[in-house]
Amino acid sequence: MPSPGELSFERDIKPLFRAKDRDSMLSFFDLHDHADVSKHADAIIGSLLTGRMPCDGTWPEDQLAKLQQWIDAGKPA
Repeated sequence: MPSPGELSFERDIKPLFRAKDRDSMLSFFDLHDHADVSKHADAIIGSLLTGRMPCDGTWPEDQLAKLQQWIDAGKPA
């Protein structure tokens, strides 16, 4: 279990992905699954940074930073 200062997938990252984001990507990977998001993290952050994902608007900077921090921390569960 992560300490209060550490990011965790379940608590901090999974909630960033809305149900409609998950539904639109399920044919490729599951945005609510730690292993899938970990495996595809570079592609996900790349798509978010270029605005290709999500299709209805860009993520706020704080959400992008949180996802990048989680990736940099080794993608903890």
